Amino acid sequence: MEYAYTFIVLACIFGFFMAWGIGANDVANAMGTSVGSGAITIKQAIIIAAIFEFSGALLAGGEVTETIRKGMIDTSSIASTPELLVYGMLAALLAAAVWLLVASYHGWPVSTTHSIVGAIVGFAAVGIGMEAVMWGKVGTIAMSWIISPLIAGVLAYTLFMSVQKLIIDTDDPFANAKRYVPFYIFLVGFIISLVTMFKGLKHVGLELTTVQAYLFSAMIGVCMALISKYFINRIKHDPSADKDFHYTNVEKVFAVLMIVTACAMAFAHGSNDVANAVGPIAAIVSIVGSGGEIAAKSALPIWVLMLGGVGIVIGLVTYGHRVIATIGSNITELTPSRGFAATLAAATTVVVASGTGMPISTTHTLVGGVLGVGLARGIGALNMRVIRTIFMSWVITLPAGAGLAILFFFILKAIFE
Repeated sequence: MEYAYTFIVLACIFGFFMAWGIGANDVANAMGTSVGSGAITIKQAIIIAAIFEFSGALLAGGEVTETIRKGMIDTSSIASTPELLVYGMLAALLAAAVWLLVASYHGWPVSTTHSIVGAIVGFAAVGIGMEAVMWGKVGTIAMSWIISPLIAGVLAYTLFMSVQKLIIDTDDPFANAKRYVPFYIFLVGFIISLVTMFKGLKHVGLELTTVQAYLFSAMIGVCMALISKYFINRIKHDPSADKDFHYTNVEKVFAVLMIVTACAMAFAHGSNDVANAVGPIAAIVSIVGSGGEIAAKSALPIWVLMLGGVGIVIGLVTYGHRVIATIGSNITELTPSRGFAATLAAATTVVVASGTGMPISTTHTLVGGVLGVGLARGIGALNMRVIRTIFMSWVITLPAGAGLAILFFFILKAIFE
């Protein structure tokens, strides 16, 4: 490989750009409900995300990343020309990053997973051949666009209805909020721990059985519930606060819950989605390092994960506020209790999907959750114009990623050959 170092430098630059895009677009989803509901300020969201996204990426982001993202392409036909795969991975990274830049600029919450998948499929179809693409996998991903927001929407609707029944529509909502919110916090702790155990920790070398994972998750849930109960008990009822909005005191209790959910969501997201930026870097580093051999898996140096983690945080700080505004306030009006229902529903959907091996997008599930909460208050509570734009941006993501990747693939090929 005569341009070995050039390829590695380019991979790092494009991968960093991609991680920046994930921070600007995807992390904003994880934080959008908390900021939109007023539970935390945008500044606090950035601090929480910086800590938890980075630790999620570093601790659970993976020692070994599947080089060829999620088995999208069959590389056997290009074993003799590994440089094609290097151009392709570079093109895919750059294409996905450029599309995320465009989407974040407009405040569209799109899926980073689908951007990179579209880009890899695009370059493979043109650069290797149509038969190299695993079209069945692409079909499953298209299915997940419909299924994941649906599941999250139904769950969010159900959760919010339970909040209404147990807390809001009662004689003493404040007392009931103090009574029931620790149970909801237990649910959050339990579910997010499960996400991490099933999705992240197998990379760190912690091989847990299913029973152990459930037990540990339950213990973490109980600890979180007890700690939050201490804070919730310190919240005093302020009768004057309820003058403008009847449930201000109740929402204060839910704000504690939202902060817990925001931290948990950021950790789960960091561990899950950093692979979108560092997977292709790992592939390129491995091919260059082995003198052109294409391995099925490639070990991930820790500096690559750190590069991804830093990129994600910078993306959120610089551009994240645009997508946060879309998710947090433009789809429907959120309060902490509604935001909680949406976030927990999204997190649960991620667990269910990773358990069944369905490739889904955090973005789609979260938007589905927010829609479900909005619907619980009647269709009039939803901003249909914003929702239309979001759905359009989802449909465009795969072809946009693919088209840009094809363009960059031929440019790179022309430069280096």
